[in-house]
Amino acid sequence: MRADRKRSERVQSQAMQELSGKTVLVTGGARRIGREIALAAARAGANVAITYLKSEREARRTLEEIGAAGAQGVSVECDVREQKSVRTAVRQVVREFGGIDVLVNNAGFYETAAFEKITPAQWDNMFAINARGPFLVSREALRSLRQRRGRIVNLGSLGGLRAWATHGHYCGSKAALVMLTGVMAKALAPEVAVNCVAPGMIETGQSGRALARRLAKKTPMGRAGTMAEVAEAVMFFATAPRFITGQVLTVDGGLGL
Repeated sequence: MRADRKRSERVQSQAMQELSGKTVLVTGGARRIGREIALAAARAGANVAITYLKSEREARRTLEEIGAAGAQGVSVECDVREQKSVRTAVRQVVREFGGIDVLVNNAGFYETAAFEKITPAQWDNMFAINARGPFLVSREALRSLRQRRGRIVNLGSLGGLRAWATHGHYCGSKAALVMLTGVMAKALAPEVAVNCVAPGMIETGQSGRALARRLAKKTPMGRAGTMAEVAEAVMFFATAPRFITGQVLTVDGGLGL
């Protein structure tokens, strides 16, 4: 435990050196993993902007926590599926803080469905959020990111690297995001570094604890991951050497091995 705490302190110290005074935009940052990422960035001294769609109350609470961490924050309503909404949100963040240094494409959607029961509407909505959304937000933020030699961190999933029988549309959308990460890493270099964090089974406090317990038995580390561990991985890419780009970092306790 002491070694883990020292490691966490070293990571936090590095992040504070790299992110102090910079601006981090976290899509879907009002709750769960997005909230943890936003708070990690705030503790590292960054200005933090978060987007939300329906979680306005949670966004206000997270904004209060960002302020309590001593950082400046703003929350913006945004539907990442819609170009106009994305454009408005990004422009508001740039007006507020002068630019964007790190974009975290965290907003996403998860759903379980038997393959033969997935409807075209379900398929299209999944891809609109998990693949089209990161594309739209990245494109709108690109001018600022290039000017500031920024970074993009996409939130993928182990499901984008491994086939899950009851998650065809989800796995497909996250696999598309993995490919998009590589494409953007090539297309946006050398000004912008682009990487992806791919969580496995993460304890988020939602339903599905029975599944988490079953998968924990198959995980070499013997447990589900925490949202804080995912946030730490994102902070690594947010502050890593710029020569690291186009990479996918799985945070899964070895579940995908």
